Amino acid sequence: MLNVIAHGSDTELPPLLIVPGLFGSARNWGVVAKRLSEKRLVLALDMRNHGDSFWSDEHSYPAMANDLAGVISAQGRACDVMGHSMGGKATMMLALTRPGLVNRIVVADMAPVNYDHGIAHGYLIDAMQSIRIDDITSRSEADRRLSERVQDPATRAFLLQSLELRDGPVRWKFNLEALKNSLEGILAWPDPLPAAAHPFAGPALFLYGKNSAYVRPEYHAPIRALFPKAEFEGIEGAGHWLHAERPREVEAAVEAFLSR
Repeated sequence: MLNVIAHGSDTELPPLLIVPGLFGSARNWGVVAKRLSEKRLVLALDMRNHGDSFWSDEHSYPAMANDLAGVISAQGRACDVMGHSMGGKATMMLALTRPGLVNRIVVADMAPVNYDHGIAHGYLIDAMQSIRIDDITSRSEADRRLSERVQDPATRAFLLQSLELRDGPVRWKFNLEALKNSLEGILAWPDPLPAAAHPFAGPALFLYGKNSAYVRPEYHAPIRALFPKAEFEGIEGAGHWLHAERPREVEAAVEAFLSR
């Protein structure tokens, strides 16, 4: 079972699962999850090979969708599911293959297409693997070392949220080798889809940052082929990390969609 951080309490409304993207974690979504939990139970997840969840050599979308199915089955009823980036593709795969477990989905800045960002993501993995961490005693020192390979402070801050400094040996809370080996598949979209996959007939909101290129107009057709009820909503002033850049706007859009 994936590691789950619960926010709020169970109500008559379906629980909401929050599925993070590559290098993300349940804790990254803590503020958003807490605010969305005012009316419903919200379950923020660590995906496999991330955070406090299990490690596995397999990191495919069918496997990740199966992980999500396990969390929902433990709840005993269908859930609403919101996934960002890699988590968005896992959410789509779940809805296409296990529709009985899903009421509505929110896909944050992601489409069911192949992306060509492998060099950038692979570079971050290489950077994390290259720095010495066993003698680090402070996050500021970790930031200084990582800055030699990763210039953007916001990217470093995001990655360093998953550097464990307190309990036991210093370590990255990522299975970096498995993610590196699976990166091509993470950036792709399975073709062909699993035999169990069929278009999802339920409501689907595709939320995207207006400064991001992950949900282009030409992607609307392949999205609607798989999600006929797809709606699209852009967040002003946000890029790919829309929940971090414009959290209040994201929360409002998600709450409005789920409250219909």
